[in-house]
Amino acid sequence: MLDVDPDTRPEANSQTDQSSTRGSIVVATILILIGVVTLYDSASYTDIDSKVFPQTSAIALMLFSALAIGKQIIQPTMVSGIEVSVWWRRLLLVSSMLLACALMPYTGLLIACIVTFVLGLIASMHDQWTQKKAMVYFLSGLSIIVCFYTLFKFVLHVPLP
Repeated sequence: MLDVDPDTRPEANSQTDQSSTRGSIVVATILILIGVVTLYDSASYTDIDSKVFPQTSAIALMLFSALAIGKQIIQPTMVSGIEVSVWWRRLLLVSSMLLACALMPYTGLLIACIVTFVLGLIASMHDQWTQKKAMVYFLSGLSIIVCFYTLFKFVLHVPLP
């Protein structure tokens, strides 16, 4: 692993803190804009049932992003950004979601979600793996995925890939 000596000068830390605060505000602003675009787009849907989920999600996204901006202005966080040794976790998590989107037309929703869950679990697991832990996590995730699949497919009759 790469050993990084943190800069302990007060002026360097305050620059990092300001940059982190600015970055958080920029990301939250982008999310608000995405919410506005989603609201605008979903307003043109002719089926009233098709409007509910995207509009509710967009409003929630805009609300929580506005709250995040307010928190950053009132009480900025002291996070210095991405740690050097964990970049692969973020890359694996995003890649697993993109892989699921690519797999879905060929494997269906269920298999794509299981693959994404396993890769996401690998990315987020910081503790030592044991057989028991792996089985409990895998079976828990599998049961959640199957329950959601069953709910959407057979109860709500949502057409799934």
